[in-house]
Amino acid sequence: MTAEQFAARHIGPDGDDERRMLDVVGYDSIDELMDAAIPEVIRWHGTLDLPEPASEHDALAQLREIAGRNTVAVSMIGLGYHGTHTPAVIRRNVLENPAWYTAYTPYQPEISQGRLEALLNFQTMVTDLTGLATANASMLDEATAAAEAMTLARRASKSRSSVYVVDADALPQTVAVITSRAQPLGIEVRVVDLDADELPGEFFGLHLQYPGASGAVRDHTPLVEAAHAAGALVTVAADLLALTLLRAPGEIGADIAAGTTQRFGVPMGFGGPHAGYLAVRAGLERMLPGRLVGVSRDAAGNPAYRLALQTREQHIRRERATSNICTAQVLLAVMAGMYAVYHGPDGLRAIARRTHAMAARLAAGLRAGGVGVADVAFFDTVVATVPGRAAQVVADAQRRGVNLRLVDADRVGVSCDETTTAAHLAAVWTAFGVPAFDGAVDAAWPAGLARTSAFLTHPVFGAHRSETAMLRYLRRLADFDYALDRGMIPLGSCTMKLNATTEMEPVSWAEFAHVHPFAPPSQTAGYRELIAQLEGWLAEVTGYDAVSVQPNAGSQGELAGLLAIRAYHADRGQGHRDVCLIPSSAHGTNAASAVMAGMRVVVVGCDDDGNVDLVDLDAKIDKHRDALAAIMVTYPSTHGVYETGIAQLCAKVHDAGGQVYVDGANLNALVGFAKPGRFGADVSHLNLHKTFCIPHGGGGPGVGPVAVRQHLAPFLPGDPCGDGGDGRPVISAARYGSAGILPIPWAYLRMMGAAGLTRATGVAVLAANYVAARLREHFPVLYAGNKGLVAHECILDLRPVTKAAGISVDDVAKRLIDYGFHAPTMSFPVAGTLMVEPTESEGLAELDRFCDAMIAIRAEIDAVASGRWPAGDNPLANAPHTAAMVSADEWPHPYPRSVGGYPVGVDRAGKYWPPVRRVDGAYGDRNLVCSCPAPEAFED
Repeated sequence: MTAEQFAARHIGPDGDDERRMLDVVGYDSIDELMDAAIPEVIRWHGTLDLPEPASEHDALAQLREIAGRNTVAVSMIGLGYHGTHTPAVIRRNVLENPAWYTAYTPYQPEISQGRLEALLNFQTMVTDLTGLATANASMLDEATAAAEAMTLARRASKSRSSVYVVDADALPQTVAVITSRAQPLGIEVRVVDLDADELPGEFFGLHLQYPGASGAVRDHTPLVEAAHAAGALVTVAADLLALTLLRAPGEIGADIAAGTTQRFGVPMGFGGPHAGYLAVRAGLERMLPGRLVGVSRDAAGNPAYRLALQTREQHIRRERATSNICTAQVLLAVMAGMYAVYHGPDGLRAIARRTHAMAARLAAGLRAGGVGVADVAFFDTVVATVPGRAAQVVADAQRRGVNLRLVDADRVGVSCDETTTAAHLAAVWTAFGVPAFDGAVDAAWPAGLARTSAFLTHPVFGAHRSETAMLRYLRRLADFDYALDRGMIPLGSCTMKLNATTEMEPVSWAEFAHVHPFAPPSQTAGYRELIAQLEGWLAEVTGYDAVSVQPNAGSQGELAGLLAIRAYHADRGQGHRDVCLIPSSAHGTNAASAVMAGMRVVVVGCDDDGNVDLVDLDAKIDKHRDALAAIMVTYPSTHGVYETGIAQLCAKVHDAGGQVYVDGANLNALVGFAKPGRFGADVSHLNLHKTFCIPHGGGGPGVGPVAVRQHLAPFLPGDPCGDGGDGRPVISAARYGSAGILPIPWAYLRMMGAAGLTRATGVAVLAANYVAARLREHFPVLYAGNKGLVAHECILDLRPVTKAAGISVDDVAKRLIDYGFHAPTMSFPVAGTLMVEPTESEGLAELDRFCDAMIAIRAEIDAVASGRWPAGDNPLANAPHTAAMVSADEWPHPYPRSVGGYPVGVDRAGKYWPPVRRVDGAYGDRNLVCSCPAPEAFED
């Protein structure tokens, strides 16, 4: 294979297909199409300065060289990141399986029952171990989960205080993120040594670490009682593995538990991605941020899963949202939940006991050799005192292939985990200068701290002990789902293009997977080289001057960009600028992120063509000129249009002293043809899980780097474990965020090259215009730009057919399942519409299959409108049709079974059957169940 061929493999249509598509759209070439679609004022006619494209073989060889510059040492650093063994059946059949990693967020529950069940396992695991009532379906990492717990406590607390107390023994990166999040919201964070100092008189929340960063396991009951007496809520950041042996936070009255599930089979990955968790006591579940899986029922009355309480989310609440969290870490949450399924409660206890026994033996050996070890209860971490010798001990251990934590000049921290061996302990003892130890060890802690309650009692955690059973369980759940390995997912704004296997393969390499985020720089040269190259390429593609990959989701990139703007204004003595203008068409995270950055949201209207109303913009600028901080605008617009007034918009905001934030969600329509950093934008976040091929994973992982022009570069995210002297905000727990998946976009960019990336953009825009051209006479295309062209997506208006036939956008979305498709984006940004984004990676045959399905559905709608089928009993109203439904002995419907189950054009041999009928979300919200139901619920 030659280097040029990878782009041809990534891009679906070949030359002949492009010619046919161009004929339908009415252009002679892609360049001519793009010249017509993109306003000349922002059109860039240069060539991206990127390396010549590499073949798949050569790209992997280069990545091997880069990975070889990392050192995979034995990690005993701890601080929330631990060695773990990923069961091979989970690695191969989840992490490396496109049925799991190419799936989308389960907003269409009928075709997401497998990943929803897996997430319900995750939630049940978390609630059982924490002893709390409800857990969500994962957070971005432990530090951001803790920050969300802080704001949740502020909302729920009866205290009027703005003080939030944080245990001095909390993880340093968690303290950094909490502090960064608190400052714009007017929250005062007080870090208190709870062993030595009293709680303040008034405070709204208390954050405890259990076990502490020092390894100490304390009885927090008196602190919890004191906090409650002050009207404050208590968050316990707990290690889930430790909770298999230690008393659960819920058992001492904690209101919230937060943490990470990384050590449940998820590699460290130089900091991520990992599934954080957040759990709450009864009464707080409707304030819980993030996604929440619940149990409901389908149209036949059978149990079915779906996302619950979605009205809490920022998509709907916008500037009234209490969180900007948009994604989760679904793929990693599935892995962690399956780790618990694989091991069961007895297996997890055994791992925890062995881990604790290793730490106890380590401590006993150090004490026997005359090294001081704190006389406190601990689980897996000990802190040893070696006056003046700490750096020497750490260096000596490092030479022996073991990384320890330098606490200060006199103390060394050592953490044990599932992977710790006797040889590792021997290396540590030698580094401390003490002999090997083989005496008796007391591996117990005070009885009052020991767990006595059961956990993971649901049968799912005991039914899959054998490899055969586990393999079949994973296959069964994957078969329930629809992902890109089955067919097209034409979601507008979400850019669901296929992630090449070559891009994915390096994620599992040990040199990327098993590196601790706080490993010495001498061991991470490969990672830093890869990240520097990736940041440089992203800067070149976007026209910006500097990039940070720290934000581990698009929403976090938004927050990072807005905090940079906020800091820039403050640095220039204009800290009073706090108004953020946001078009009414914007994604909900924009407004939510602005509020989290301490800004006031002012909405700018859109005109009848879907463009930002420049007259209204002028009025809002005039009204708020002295306080204007920024405008957030998506380009191309959320309506799927290249707005002609974008350069004028940027100039107006700059003239008023504001900064321009261009949301990078739709960058797939710009790469190679326009650069936001060149046409007037000051900052953007980039969705690497959209334009640059990191897979969606069922709703995460994502990476949302922030890119800025030079004047904002000093305000990019800081090091979570730095000295804090530069005052830069910290966005995620690790300096480079979800570094473990950055080889994916590196490989994509390396193999595509300048010409491949540019052609991909052109074909994506061609595909969207092809779909619009074929469907326009059947469903009106709501918005268009120059010469009637759309950008990379088009909005189909279903409101006329709803009015004429009573068929809703939901009916069409569910009917598409019968035709073998995931639905486009529903009712966003306009209610009653479908937003379609075909991407460049879908071939013409698949595009035609989708268009043919939509045209056939229009004929079915007409049959309802004409009265041939009754309004309440037709293939659309009853969709989707399950195999059980069409094979039932009775068929009371006025259309044939074949019409319901095998619509025109469907391949009968390869038919996808949804496992449940249409899910009743409202019933599930009224009867909230968010953990695994008893097996009896599924009996006939």
